[in-house]
Amino acid sequence: MTLLISIFATIIATIKWYTAKDNRMQIGTLVLMYLGASLMWLVDAVFEYVEMGEAYFTPAPMDMLNDAFLGLSVVALGLVIWIVRLIIKQPKKIG
Repeated sequence: MTLLISIFATIIATIKWYTAKDNRMQIGTLVLMYLGASLMWLVDAVFEYVEMGEAYFTPAPMDMLNDAFLGLSVVALGLVIWIVRLIIKQPKKIG
């Protein structure tokens, strides 16, 4: 679930970045954070599959729920870091 959630976040952020008219919101930074998280979860999934074999594809419901919460937490943390970076950089030069 963590891999799936981070890949969806990467795809959504990439589409938004690709269709953006300007770079004031610095969505490329968000895309890179989500892409890094997706690659991290992909490597984790590969190693876990090597270790567990076929059992990797039949997780317990509680494990899936924990993974979903972890995936959503990673996406939320990425958004928080991106927003703090925007506040520091002041993309619209307000004030």
